[in-house]
Order: sequence, then C-alpha cells, then structure tokens
Amino acid sequence: MPRLREIPKAEASPYVQEVYRLLFGERDPVAQPGTVNGTPGDWWTVFANSSDALKHAMDGFAYYRSRERVLDPKLRELGQTRVGWATGSQFVFSQHCKGCRDVGIGEDKIAAIPAWQTSELFSSLERAVLAYADAIALDGGRVADGVFDVLRAHLSDEAILELTYVVALYHMHAIMARALKVEFDDVPERIVEAPGAHGGFLDPNATRKE
Repeated sequence: MPRLREIPKAEASPYVQEVYRLLFGERDPVAQPGTVNGTPGDWWTVFANSSDALKHAMDGFAYYRSRERVLDPKLRELGQTRVGWATGSQFVFSQHCKGCRDVGIGEDKIAAIPAWQTSELFSSLERAVLAYADAIALDGGRVADGVFDVLRAHLSDEAILELTYVVALYHMHAIMARALKVEFDDVPERIVEAPGAHGGFLDPNATRKE
C-alpha cells in the first residue's frame, strides 16, 4: 500500500473533489479504488494530501498535452517511456507504453525501447531523444554534445525546451511513484540479502581446504 495516507472523498478539498469526479465519477476512490485504464488510482489519492501539489501536477499534464506544443507527440512519448524505464518506474513505463500507442507508435518500436541502443528501428532523431532521456535519468542531465547536436539539427529551441521539460517532469514522477510506493511501483524491495550459509569465501574464519 502507499506510504502516505490516501485522502477519501469526504475529506478532500473542493479542487481535489473536482479531480475525483473527473476521474472516478461519484465513487470515493479510497473506498472503491481503480481507474478505467486498470491502475489502482492511488497516485491521485496520495497527491490529494496537497491540493496545490495535485494542481501543479495537473497543470503539467495539461502543458504537455496542449495543442500549442510544437514537439512531435511521438518524440514526447518516446522520451517519457524511456525515462520511466531508465528510472525503474513500472508505473511511468507502463502508462507511456500505452501513450506511445495512442500517438501511433508501432508495437515493434515500443517493445524495442528497453534496448533501444541495439535496435535499428529508430531514426537518428529518435535515437537522440532516447539518449537524451537516458542522460537526464541516468547521468543527472549531463548530455553529450553529440546527442544534443542531433536534437539541434532536427528540432527548434522551443521543441528542445519542451522535450527537456516533459522528460524531466516524468523523471520526477517516476521517482515520486517509487518513493511513495504508488500504483505499479508498490513492490517489495528486491535488493536484499539472499539466503545462504553463514560465512563464505570471504570469511576469514572459514576453514581452508589444503
């Protein structure tokens, strides 16, 4: 379950209640969880702990979906999906695999996103977008000049700014989903000590066979 309290409909602020109605109809999403696309829906009920945070997130969603954006939605979704994978968020990755389909990206390309470096399916620009997402997620924004040069050769400064903002935004969402254990990122920690005998080959007290 999420690490933070979920806010029931009766306790929600007027803004949160409006969002709940938009997404869940008249249901209380805490008492009757689940969204139409199959997610638990607890991202919304956890973000409801701060109406301002939820509104800020909603404004971000509206920003990248606006028809005023100049960035090709296919490039946007490639960046969002890859940053979900690179950050290790099943929630962000899964949701934006679906987003890729919505904007017309084929199944072969979607399946190739985890190992895009070895795939010949992507154009040079698409490869640069995927590398850019990796640089944001894995290298803290340290982007090689060669990657940026390809982006600049194909995209306007405005489009690059939009790409940077959206990929970094979803890097944040991926991190928050994992930290708070919401949606598909509510999973047990897998890096734990594996069962085994006491000691081992590094144990100085282990008996050495001559």
